[in-house]
Amino acid sequence: MNVTLAVKQYISKMIESSGPGMKVLLMDKETTSIVSVVYTQSEILQKEVYLFERIDSQNRDNMKHLKAICFLRPTKENVEHLIQELRQPKYSVYFIYFSNVISKSEIKALAEADEQEVVAEVQQIITKEYEPFDFRKTEVPPLLLILDRSDDAITPLLNQWTYQAMVHELLGLNNNRIDLSRVPGISKDLREVVLSAENDEFYANNLYLNFGEIGTNIKNLMEDFQKKKPKDKQKLESISDMKAFVDNYPQFKKMSGTVSKHVTVVGDLSRLVSERQLMEVSEVEQELACQNDHSSAQQNVRRLLQNPRVSEIDAVRLVMLYALRYEKHSSSILPSLMEELNRKGLSERHRKMVQAVVEYGGKRVRGSDLITPTDAVAITKQFFKGLKGVENVYTQHQPLLHDTLDQLIKGRLKDSQFPYLGPSSLRDR
Repeated sequence: MNVTLAVKQYISKMIESSGPGMKVLLMDKETTSIVSVVYTQSEILQKEVYLFERIDSQNRDNMKHLKAICFLRPTKENVEHLIQELRQPKYSVYFIYFSNVISKSEIKALAEADEQEVVAEVQQIITKEYEPFDFRKTEVPPLLLILDRSDDAITPLLNQWTYQAMVHELLGLNNNRIDLSRVPGISKDLREVVLSAENDEFYANNLYLNFGEIGTNIKNLMEDFQKKKPKDKQKLESISDMKAFVDNYPQFKKMSGTVSKHVTVVGDLSRLVSERQLMEVSEVEQELACQNDHSSAQQNVRRLLQNPRVSEIDAVRLVMLYALRYEKHSSSILPSLMEELNRKGLSERHRKMVQAVVEYGGKRVRGSDLITPTDAVAITKQFFKGLKGVENVYTQHQPLLHDTLDQLIKGRLKDSQFPYLGPSSLRDR
């Protein structure tokens, strides 16, 4: 299910139901974020929505020529704001949509406040609490697989190497926006950038690709541009070369649309990978997750903990992985590694995470055989020729979910781990 598309369709239906004419979209803090994720301003303007306001704003003008589409969460605060709004309406008519269930008493309070009869419609997008689980009818009934996060505590601890995952992990993505204001030498127009697969073709085509492939794809776009201007050919061997290219050729920046933005994002990812020694960290993470060489693992983890360039969060995650992997090992050096964390200056809160993750997802808790040792095959690093600083990492680890789904498809899930409820005919199909 494409959640973004589903929400976009809900909002489109709200807007279209109000009919033709100029509109204002009246929202709260949370629904404002929801709308901004699924719609660009230019897109929503095409639907005759010319104004965006917050229901809690005290300085809104009377605009009786506008229809109000209210998209709100059914909180007590929002209902109270809406009651005050309806007592002194600023717009000609109101179409009210709540993001979830609202009580009958609150509906009554809104009706009593609507003395001027400006409310045309009140709806709940989710009209009943059970509707999210009312699956559409299909020839083959769907199967609901219920999982427990504690079955696989390892996967969330590993550094990721695909574009979208790295952006989330290293830069932070909030409502499709990245704050790059702290990047050294960043230009004013790139201090905050938007990454949306809905409106950014390059991002949509590359968000699941490995890090090195992103750099290669950007380089290819620039080289194609250079072929059209052979006199101005410039070497593109690194991220810094690509940044210089964008600065020197503003016409490329204009033509490429969003590519210069991705040069900046990939450049900062590359900087963080280098600063935090993430290639080395990830290599040891993969060894802990996939191999069964305790002697090598303890040496590598200790070596990285003593490296001042390894960040606190990476250090504690390495120890958490070690604790999960060698939880019952007779020669475990976990107490010694905890001392290393202490010497590195990690807070007690961070150190307590190690025991917490074992209690949450250790052998005693998880229902599956999470760790199956494989042959000791070193992690593969593939270096793309002509682009320095953006290596590609193909990891050995596969999430437990991959195997679980494979066993489900083949009809081999163990009843002891996944008890089945339902008609036997569905189970055997």
